[in-house]
Amino acid sequence: MKNAVPATSKISKEAKEAVQECISEFISFITSEAAEKCHDEKRKTIGGEDVLYAMMLLGLEQYVEPLKIHLAKMRTPTNHNFMGPMDRDDGLNDDGEQ
Repeated sequence: MKNAVPATSKISKEAKEAVQECISEFISFITSEAAEKCHDEKRKTIGGEDVLYAMMLLGLEQYVEPLKIHLAKMRTPTNHNFMGPMDRDDGLNDDGEQ
């Protein structure tokens, strides 16, 4: 969150908690749809494709293609660690600029 506001700004504890609550609800919302798909297909494990399907179903299709690419990268045999913002290999900084 700190990177999204000017350097001179501060984020209150309450604001951070509110954002965390929203993120938790967002994840629960998507996971619930993915879990329903798995239940209908008599599966117990939610996979990446189930989450992507749920996102399409919920109207979040603009995020699906980038997440498909990320999921494919994560599944490559040479990728042993999560690629966080400090480990990006796409030549872009955290703001998406070169």
